[in-house]
Amino acid sequence: MDDGNGVSASAASSGADSSAPASSAADRALRVDFYVIEAAAATARLKVACRLAEKAYLASQRALIWHTDRAELEAVDALLWTFADGSFVPHDWLTSNAAAEAPVVLCAGSPPATAFDFVVNLAAEPPPFLHLTRRIAEIIDGDEGRRRAGRARFKAYRELGIEPATHTLRTE
Repeated sequence: MDDGNGVSASAASSGADSSAPASSAADRALRVDFYVIEAAAATARLKVACRLAEKAYLASQRALIWHTDRAELEAVDALLWTFADGSFVPHDWLTSNAAAEAPVVLCAGSPPATAFDFVVNLAAEPPPFLHLTRRIAEIIDGDEGRRRAGRARFKAYRELGIEPATHTLRTE
């Protein structure tokens, strides 16, 4: 699922997430990519999330789409069926009583207990489970509130010793 820029950074051991176990992001490379789009419509951001999840699925990677807003995540659930002609992204919801086995998992609320190759973060804060993934995608759109939240996440990753990569995307 390389986007051609191959940027990878590892977290500094002194700045690791204190809630993470000893074998956290500080002990291995954690790649964080910010995808910036100009469109302010939330659907543009959600479609980018679907495209990233599809790329992960096609690369045989297990992906999690994380959000704290269940209603917006339900919109992603619907878009995963319709965002592109001919696309099929098998996905399921992670629930508190069962782990989803689908290649793409949607999660709102309680953090997952299992690892994922790739996390698409749609929440306003960095995911609270950095130690459970190797790669995080952050999507920033033209909405001023979401841009402010994105800048705060970028700064939070840097404070953890992670140097995020930034990619500007053209949207339809």
